Amino acid sequence: MEHDGYRLMRIYVSSTDKVDHRPLYEAIVFLAKERGLQGATVYKGVMGFGGSSSTISSANLWEVAEKLPVVVEIVDTTGRVEDFQNTVKELLDKSGKGSMIVTSAVDVTYQRTNKK
Repeated sequence: MEHDGYRLMRIYVSSTDKVDHRPLYEAIVFLAKERGLQGATVYKGVMGFGGSSSTISSANLWEVAEKLPVVVEIVDTTGRVEDFQNTVKELLDKSGKGSMIVTSAVDVTYQRTNKK
């Protein structure tokens, strides 16, 4: 199958951000799966801040509700990532929270899928 290279999309949100009463990062991953993207991974940070934060969030043992930075990573062909980016922007706008999307070209040097 001919394609136009691969692209990495990183979506930066907070662990407490929600859309339609569910975690925003979860909504993004389920939508990526539904749209047939090759995969998505969620990383929870231990400390960070964003442009819309007035404080630095960190993982402390005494915090009941952790508000931590979360990154959702998706790698797929450039066209599929660019198409999905518009859908993600709609979710981020709907959440009304601070967020950011960054993309970059990547070289996929090995990929093996499970044969079922």
